[in-house]
Amino acid sequence: MDVAQIAQRLTQNVERVIVGKHREVQRLLVALLCRGHVLIEDVPGVGKTVLAKATARSLGCDFRRVQCTPDMLPSDITGVSIFNQKTSEFEFRPGPIVAQVVLADEVNRATPKTQAALLEAMEERQITVDGRTLQLPRPFLVLATQNPIEYEGTFPLPEAQLDRFIVRMRLGYPSPEDEMRILDGQRAGHPLDAIEQVASAEDILAAQRAVQEVYIDDLIKRYIVDIVGATRHQADVYLGASPRGSLGLYRTSQAMAAVKGRDYVLPDDVKDMASDVLSHRIIVNPSARIRGVEAASIIEDILGSLPVPGGTVRA
Repeated sequence: MDVAQIAQRLTQNVERVIVGKHREVQRLLVALLCRGHVLIEDVPGVGKTVLAKATARSLGCDFRRVQCTPDMLPSDITGVSIFNQKTSEFEFRPGPIVAQVVLADEVNRATPKTQAALLEAMEERQITVDGRTLQLPRPFLVLATQNPIEYEGTFPLPEAQLDRFIVRMRLGYPSPEDEMRILDGQRAGHPLDAIEQVASAEDILAAQRAVQEVYIDDLIKRYIVDIVGATRHQADVYLGASPRGSLGLYRTSQAMAAVKGRDYVLPDDVKDMASDVLSHRIIVNPSARIRGVEAASIIEDILGSLPVPGGTVRA
């Protein structure tokens, strides 16, 4: 399985719509190859929904969108059993979570109970309704979005639920040149309408299995553990990353190596993914937040202070 070739086809196809965001598209693909989920935290209008739709169409996968609101119930996501008068039996009608690519738009507007139902499905990859357990389709990717500016009427995700996302990222505003390309590209219609399938769900499942076989040396494993461990002993950190953070960095490093065409992980792969994987898993002290200290800068300081491991000869 040539993971790099599949990654290149998907990236190029999605970038026909998402202009100038190669790094962010690559992060999304890495999360998909790790069987993880992505939290996109950004202002409205920068292309979060379009990114999810373009990814689903490029894979030929089922796509569902959930517009989260305060009055939404867990059954609005998982599904509900309805009594059929003709058969005199209850029939289960699956909710929007039963899809391969799910966009949970403005997830912080849903109540904690509804958020928990969504995030449980993400973790277990199954739902249980009225005693009936239903496995979710594979591959399964949840893209959750939230607005970091508007907090009125929202229910911020607790740290325990943030920890379920393998990657958190921001799209950001495009450059003036890229924004002009966006204007030109949508002059006669939306380029999303022209997106074609360039890979299949079976390709992604095979790529996910191939990523698990990417070699990672014990020295790099120790490097990952040291990075995560350092987040627990920083003066500006109230709570450091958990072992789930180590696993997330381990898996995303494997995926990044495979995307770049290698069957082994380099320290650069770890450093490349560290901020996106760990920054939402640590809690900064209130006094540090007042000084403007952010989690991403703490991760950068840790990477700059820890020695980078060398290499060993593979048998």
